[in-house]
Formats: sequence, C-alpha cells, structure tokens
Amino acid sequence: MNATAVDTSVEQGLQRVREWQQQGQHAQALQAVQALALDAPNHRDVLHLIARSQRHVGQLQAALATLAQLEQGHPQFSRLHEERGLCYVAMRNAPQAIDALLRAVNINPALPSSWHMLEGLYRMTGDAANAATAAAHVATLKRLAPEVVHATSLFSDGDLEPAENVIRPYLLRVGNDVEAMRLLARIGLARDVLDDAEILLDAVLKIAPEYHAARYDYACVLFERHLYQRACEEVEKLLVITPAHLDYRTLYASASVGLGEHERAIALYRELLRDLPGAAELHLSLAHSLKTQGRRAEAIDAYRAATTARPNFGDAYWSLANLKTYAFGDDEIARMRSEVASPDTSLVDRYHLCFALGKALEDRGDYAQSWRHYEQGNALKRSESRYRPEIIETNTRRQIEVCTRQFLASRTGAGDPSPDPIFIVGLPRAGSTLIEQILASHSLVEGTQELADIPRIVLDLQGRDPNLDDPRYPGVLAELQPEDFRRLGEKYLRDTRIYRSGKPYFIDKMPNNFRHLGLIHLLLPNAKIIDARREPMACCFSNLKQLFATGQEFTYSIEDIARYYRTYLDLMQHWDEVLPGSVLRVHHEDVVDDLEGSVRRILDFCGLPFEPDCLQFHKTERSVRTASSEQVRRPIFRDGIDQWTRYAPQLAPLKEMLADALERYRA
Repeated sequence: MNATAVDTSVEQGLQRVREWQQQGQHAQALQAVQALALDAPNHRDVLHLIARSQRHVGQLQAALATLAQLEQGHPQFSRLHEERGLCYVAMRNAPQAIDALLRAVNINPALPSSWHMLEGLYRMTGDAANAATAAAHVATLKRLAPEVVHATSLFSDGDLEPAENVIRPYLLRVGNDVEAMRLLARIGLARDVLDDAEILLDAVLKIAPEYHAARYDYACVLFERHLYQRACEEVEKLLVITPAHLDYRTLYASASVGLGEHERAIALYRELLRDLPGAAELHLSLAHSLKTQGRRAEAIDAYRAATTARPNFGDAYWSLANLKTYAFGDDEIARMRSEVASPDTSLVDRYHLCFALGKALEDRGDYAQSWRHYEQGNALKRSESRYRPEIIETNTRRQIEVCTRQFLASRTGAGDPSPDPIFIVGLPRAGSTLIEQILASHSLVEGTQELADIPRIVLDLQGRDPNLDDPRYPGVLAELQPEDFRRLGEKYLRDTRIYRSGKPYFIDKMPNNFRHLGLIHLLLPNAKIIDARREPMACCFSNLKQLFATGQEFTYSIEDIARYYRTYLDLMQHWDEVLPGSVLRVHHEDVVDDLEGSVRRILDFCGLPFEPDCLQFHKTERSVRTASSEQVRRPIFRDGIDQWTRYAPQLAPLKEMLADALERYRA
C-alpha cells in the first residue's frame, strides 16, 4: 500500500475505535486498534487509543508502558499526560495523578476533564487553594463556546489544520468572538500566515484593548514580520502594566536585537538571567548579542553557561563552533559525542551537535570523521525540511520569462529614484559579509543587516494561500502600474529607515535577493547591486558545513546546493543580459588576492570616494550578525579558499553535479 492509502486506512480505523470506546466496547476497541498498530506502530493517535483501551479493560501497567512509548515520539502531546493521570487515578496514586494532569493542562489549558479531575484530587488531598484554581479553569472553559474549547485543545496539541477547520466556520457563523479571533490568529502565526494573524489581532484589540494576551500575540506577530519597532511599542504597553512579566521582557529583548539595539538587549538578558539563572535559552540569546558586538570572550562564557544549564543543548555547542575561531577541548568533544549517541537527545539538538563535531574535528585535521558528522547533520536537518528545489527553478524560469529587457525598459522611470540602498546579493558564504564590512567602513555608508523587506514585499505580491507550483509572482509584476512600483519603493525606504542613523547610503545584505533583481530595479532603479560570487566548490562546501539559524534550506544536501548554485548562475546571467551594467560582480578570490584594487572597484561602482578605512575594515566596530562575524574582524585571510580540497573524495559527487558551473561561474 502507498503512504496515502495507509494514512486513509488508519484514520478510518481510528474513527471506528473511537465509536466503540464511546459505546463502552473497550475490549473490541483494543483488539481493533492493536491491529492498526501493525501498519502504523508509532502513530500518535493509535498509541493513545491503545493506552486508553488498556486502561478501560484494567491493563493499567500495559497502558503506562504504551504511554511511555508514545512519549518517546510525542512528549508534548497533552492527551498522553492526561491519560497517564487517569491511569494513576485508577491506581489510587494521587500525587502522580496530579503531576501528570498538571503537565497535561500546562501544555493544553483547554482540557475540561483534566481540570475537573484536578479539582477533585486537590479537594481529596486537602489543598483548597489549588482546588479553587482548578475550579476557576473549569468555569472559564464552560463560559466559552464548545467550538472554541475544542479548537483550542487541537491547537495546543499541534493539530493546526483540524483546529482551523473547527474555528473558521464558527467565526463565519457568529461574527466577532474575540477568543475565536485570537485563536485563529494564533493558528495563522503557527502556520506563518502572518498577514491574516496581524489583521485578526488588530481587530481583537479594537474590540478589547485591555486583552493583554491578545496584545502579546500581536507583538509576537509583528516580531515575526520583522516589524521590530512596532513590536517594541506593543510590548512597552504591556510592561507598563506588568513590568516583571518574563515573556514580555524576553520578547522585548528579542525585538531590541532585531532593531540592532544590542546594548539594550544585553542589559535585558542579564536582568532576565538574574531571575532565571538556569535558563539555557537566555544564556544563548545573551551570547548571540555579545558575539554580534564583537565581545568574544564574554560570548564564549555565555555559550558555555548555556551548555552547563542544559548539557545536550546542541545550539550552544554549534554557536561556539560557529565562532570559527573557537577550539573545543577533549572533554567537550567527548561530551558532544555522548549526547549525539543518547536516545534522549532531540532531533534538533542532535543535528546541531553533529555540525559542531564536524567543525571541531575539522580543526583537528580528522577530515574523515569530520565529514561523517557534517553528513549526518545535513541528513538530519534535511529530514525535517520541506524544501523542493523545483520551486526555486520554476521561479527562475518565470523571472526570465517575465522580466525581459523590453519589459523592464518599458517601465523606465517607475519606482522611487532614491540612490540610498546598496544591495549585496549571491549565495550565503560567498564573501558578502566581507564586502559589507568594507563598505560599512566608509563614512557615507550605513551597515545594517540581512533585511527581510524585499522578501516581505514578494510575499505580499504572492497573495494569500500561494500555489507554489504555479506562483502569482513574478507574473503579477505585469499587472502593476508605475505608481505601484513607486509606492512599494517608498515603503521599502520608509520601513528600512529604522536601521539607519543618517548616513546617505545603507547596505541591504539579504543574499537571496538575487532572485528578485527585476523587482528591485522596478522599485528602486538607482539602487546599486553587487553580486558576491565565490568559486562553486568552495562556496557549496562552505554551505554544506554551515547550519543556518533560519532559512537557506537548499544547503543541506549535495544535490540541493549544486542545483541551487546552477540556478543562481542561470538567473544572474539573465540579469546581466536585461540590466547591462546594473550589477557589479565581485569574486571573493579577487578580493583576497587584490584587496585594494577590489575596494577601489567597489567604491567606484557605488559612486563613493576612496577612503583608507575601507582597507582597514577589520578595525571597524559595528554589529555583524552573520556566520562570518569573527572572520571580518581579522585582516584579509586565505584560509577558506581551498579548504574543500581536504574533503575532495567526499565531494566528488558535488563536483559532478556542478558540471559546467565550475567554469561558467567566471563567465
């Protein structure tokens, strides 16, 4: 049977089992659901219903064993903890029943039966205060519409589509129910449908401006949309009311990082850690801000504090490796090996640890073992990715079809004429941070960060519920009028002003913007565009050993990165043909071999006078948020030019897949 057929068969079987359980036919239900387990042995709902049936027929130890198996794959599934609590109730073990039920409601507050059971257990044990709290939760859930309670429960357990299928029709039927609107917005946030979530929460706050939980959700949506200033403003309103609230303070610190206000963020993280000294994530966030500010020793201490707080915290180990200059000790390597091998280590921690071990062993010259860990880390990361290379390739074909020379020439004069932005594009790990640091060392140029504003405009042009196989963008560009391009150009400049301090020019270093140079030219025809390019084997290898915080999903397999690099060459060749002279190509190897000549060429292209500080870029003090942050604080170096050759046997498939790109990249 194919996967779809198996899924359908299991879902139909689960429905029958639920009906038998409702009818009290638990032995029959148990037999049926155990048969389903033969086809779906690790299915969340199959295991849950097995445990439930086992409890009803009196097999309590077997039920607890089934729940332990379920917890291995789904530790945050509230119903498993609720079921465990009910098993302990049947065994008359009130303390363990309370612990399990509390864990259930902490994950999923919309569990009326758990709250009701907790109320009874607390009364039985003489805990009147907690009994009253549980009773209050029961009363609150009773006041809500059943659809809201049911959908909230589904949402809390990660069942986003079923939750939306319950709450959206309810809202269409009843109109303005602020709880339902907030829930639908939270579903939108979880599914990355941020424009819908923002609209819904804005409407909720107009109806109920004192609804603090909704305002916090609204700030979270603004943060995810990279609207950091507005997010800060919303959190500030909440902090006036509840200044000690940990979630508000944490979000405020994160939004401050987004604004580049790292000193403020560092102070906020240190204050939070005084209240929560064992919070590994806070140590990590503090370390990131310290690293961005160039405070390397303090950053290392904070990263180590994160590993002390949580010994299997893969992100903290990887962040140490990602400094590029940190040398792991024998004890750290042994600890990482142990955590990778432990069955208790999560997938996310495991692949972070694999990348960290790859770097640690590379630094020691053990290239065979290093590659084994890089390969394992990439495979684990790719396993959770939904990246489809054909989507990027389709977009590239559409860009070439739509953005012809005639199309762009016929719209000359559209857009905002401001010359302020300097876009640096290309692949990650291609030398763009070095070019950014050189330019940011100039007195007339503001170094910012990888700004998300162009990708956000693209998402808006795509529209809601985009068809990835037949996208609306870039074809939609033909429908826009000159005033639309000017409006979007003005919006870009307005939204990015928050990152500027008054210098006439600023840098936008989002590498993936190479896919949107036609759009950029239409919005900002006088912007400068620099293509940072690196030899393909070196560039692709550098990406394969880099674990990115977000995005760049094409970097986690040899085939994906090779296809992406070739697609990049195809599209850049097209931009060269339709926008002749508009893009300056800067090869990383040329910058390394002839720094001064490359710097003068870059400055001439940007219309900037030569300044010696651009040659002393490593002395420029500024925030650098990319993986190259430590490298650009040193003079020019050749370390990475031929690093890939140490892995030549393992990279033979990459060389074959790149094919003519090995010569074409210099064309």
